[in-house]
Amino acid sequence: MPYPEQLCAPMRNELTSIGFVELKDAQSVDTLLPTSKGVSLVVMNSVCGCAAGAARPGVRLSLANAEVKPDQLFCVFAGQDVEATAQVRKYLAPFPPSSPCIALFKDGKLVHMVERHHIEGHSAEMIAENLIASFDEFCSVKA
Repeated sequence: MPYPEQLCAPMRNELTSIGFVELKDAQSVDTLLPTSKGVSLVVMNSVCGCAAGAARPGVRLSLANAEVKPDQLFCVFAGQDVEATAQVRKYLAPFPPSSPCIALFKDGKLVHMVERHHIEGHSAEMIAENLIASFDEFCSVKA
């Protein structure tokens, strides 16, 4: 059973308020993710403490401080957008299911993955540094 929307809405807003597009069903995942040109940042959001304390703040910091940024920003909410989450996970192979997690795709292909074990126990600043380094490597859009 999915988490109640009233619980998730503030956590969704942390990402949508800075430009993330929500992927809420399998069709939107298949329409946007594999065909997107350039670099796409995909955040698998979650209600857990490491999403609140490190993942979402780290993503926000990375985007606020990066010189180059992804072309597209997508998010899916694990535990609520069940169908979309399952579909995104297909594109994250060979990595096992992990939420939260953060993935970077270039021209529809996975090029960088931050799994839950890279988030738990790490600060938002450390997550941001990891993401900024991957943006520097794979992105070309100036902030």
